[in-house]
Amino acid sequence: MTSPSASPTPSGRQRWQQRYDEALAKGRVRDADFTTLSGQEVEPAYGPADAAAEAAYPGFERIGWPGEFPFTRGLYPTGYRGRTWTIRQFAGFGNAVQTNERYKMILARGGGGLSVAFDMPTLMGRDSDDPLSLGEVGHCGVAIDSAKDMETLFQDIRLSDVTTSMTISGPAVPVFCMYLVAAERDGVDISTLNGTLQTDIFKEYIAQKEWLFAPEPHLRLIGDLMEYTSQNIPAYKPLSVSGYHIREAGSTAAQELAFTLADGFGYVELGQSRGLDVDVFAPGLSFFFDSHLDFFEEIAKFRAARRIWARWLRDVYGAKTEKAQWLRFHTQTAGVSLTAQQPMNNVVRTAVEALAAVLGGTNSLHTNALDETLALPTEQAAEVALRTQQVLMEETGVVNVADPLGGSWYVEALTDTIEAEAEKIFDKIRQLGELGKERDADGTVRHEIGPITSGILRGIEEGWFMSEIAEAAFQYQTALEKGDKKVVGVNCHTESVSGELEILRVSHEVERDQVALLAKRRTERDDARAKAAVQQMVEVARTEENLIPAMLDAVRAEATLGEICDSLREVWGSYREPARF
Repeated sequence: MTSPSASPTPSGRQRWQQRYDEALAKGRVRDADFTTLSGQEVEPAYGPADAAAEAAYPGFERIGWPGEFPFTRGLYPTGYRGRTWTIRQFAGFGNAVQTNERYKMILARGGGGLSVAFDMPTLMGRDSDDPLSLGEVGHCGVAIDSAKDMETLFQDIRLSDVTTSMTISGPAVPVFCMYLVAAERDGVDISTLNGTLQTDIFKEYIAQKEWLFAPEPHLRLIGDLMEYTSQNIPAYKPLSVSGYHIREAGSTAAQELAFTLADGFGYVELGQSRGLDVDVFAPGLSFFFDSHLDFFEEIAKFRAARRIWARWLRDVYGAKTEKAQWLRFHTQTAGVSLTAQQPMNNVVRTAVEALAAVLGGTNSLHTNALDETLALPTEQAAEVALRTQQVLMEETGVVNVADPLGGSWYVEALTDTIEAEAEKIFDKIRQLGELGKERDADGTVRHEIGPITSGILRGIEEGWFMSEIAEAAFQYQTALEKGDKKVVGVNCHTESVSGELEILRVSHEVERDQVALLAKRRTERDDARAKAAVQQMVEVARTEENLIPAMLDAVRAEATLGEICDSLREVWGSYREPARF
């Protein structure tokens, strides 16, 4: 008697179709018109017709289907038919009252989430009345000194109902504590909160330069935060690993991708060194990329990012679940591409960059305003930036088909090329991590946290990342000045009828009023309680105990951001990078 033949292995198309049908049955596909402007029905995804066609395409397993490892074509089988990207406009200026009004405008006009821009004193962990804050309060973002400011910032906005991103790294943890306390005071169960905290200290040393301490104390705080959120706020993402500032500093697309993912690998190693389960904490990691003007290069970069991350998380760090292998990312259009000359052209630049992000499968998106090269955006400019996303989403049909450029010879070749360049950079970072390290008898290198983390720390110490970015920026600037690269309105097509723009100006009264408000709050609080809570936090900082609960107590007592950060500076010292030439 012969045994029945085994069932044939389903093709990638069949697997994708099954996943799509399951999502449809569960109501995870939007009830919307998915036809062209001419009324033509289109499929949710396109690719080879069957297993034989897939086999005939060399390397098709590296491309695959949407919602399937290695996720080159996106995380979900439904693409944007399931859920469109979140419109998350970055905003903050003046004081908390002014920024609260802007947030309400964004949400009322269709924004799907909030993204907080902080002023320079807040980014550096300084109070508004600190002498080093003079002239900077409220100018590049909103001033936040205490939990009461955070309450005002989100007044009449239920934090359990909106996802909030906060772009801050050096003092990210105390600012996060203020966000939690504001939610508590509004009666929100903090376990239900969802949002993102940047917290990416590696990129501060590499590009943005907004740190408080040496790297090691910051990594301790980040590890504490990862533990706390995984146990208490499971939907919250405590790290948004940022390539945006690396690209804005002058890196190439491949450098942005590689440096950012390497930083992400470092945080995975940090979590694992704390004994955390990668399948539990990795879904809480998210990413933040730049979308620049080279349209196809940017699309390829985003696709390569998902593929590299999925492979490394599975093969290097042992992640078993798909969610732990997923790379979720926010995108912001390139601020560095905006020009002061002929600023109306910036609307076009931003639209092209936003379209690249969407075709690359971004999960959320910020579009820059046309006047941001001159000042913080006016309300009208902010509205145009918001409407740019809405035009793409509602009018162009880009949400109808998942990864519509998948299989393009050019896009796939670019994706492979950028991936290969990134892998070379990872090899260099690993080599840096082995320098000066002790080895076991079998030759294995000892790492305090992990091999990529060691390489990142060595690269920061030696200025390797900065020198690589500086060289890339020099090469581009040279090409621009020679005329090999063109920027309309700057080195070509310079004639114009454009006039001066009306820009947003932050009054000096904002700083005066914020300083006065801070002084008033200090007199109204229980000062002994605040000082005792800060001192208790300092005692915990000298141990290996998780610092978040003690910091929350200090914030609840209305200790200010500067008081918290200054007390930790006394424990851990400050950091100044060596001069390099």
